[in-house]
Amino acid sequence: MVRVKRGKIATKKREKLLRRVKGFYSGRNTKERAAKEALLHAGAHAFADRKKKKRVNRQVWQIKINAASRDEGLTYSKFTNLLKKNKVEIDRKILALIAEKHPEVFKKIVEQIKK
Repeated sequence: MVRVKRGKIATKKREKLLRRVKGFYSGRNTKERAAKEALLHAGAHAFADRKKKKRVNRQVWQIKINAASRDEGLTYSKFTNLLKKNKVEIDRKILALIAEKHPEVFKKIVEQIKK
């Protein structure tokens, strides 16, 4: 009988797993069982941090808007309240960008809503 070599699919699966953990610390990048567990944890953290990134960005935008509006004599809460009353629908991301890159435009927005 001819010898049959097996495990092509299993070997490919292992190689794929170890390629994904390249750069991990200690045995997590060489040992299959440790690598598999490390990937599970890494995936969980990656998922959670994608959600966290949105929260952090929103906080940063609010800080930038607050700093710019305080230069104009308003607090963040008063500024957002005036925006709502005057039906100005610019989201926080764009307002933060304007406040940071184009302070003269931000000043015009503040003057417009103060009236």
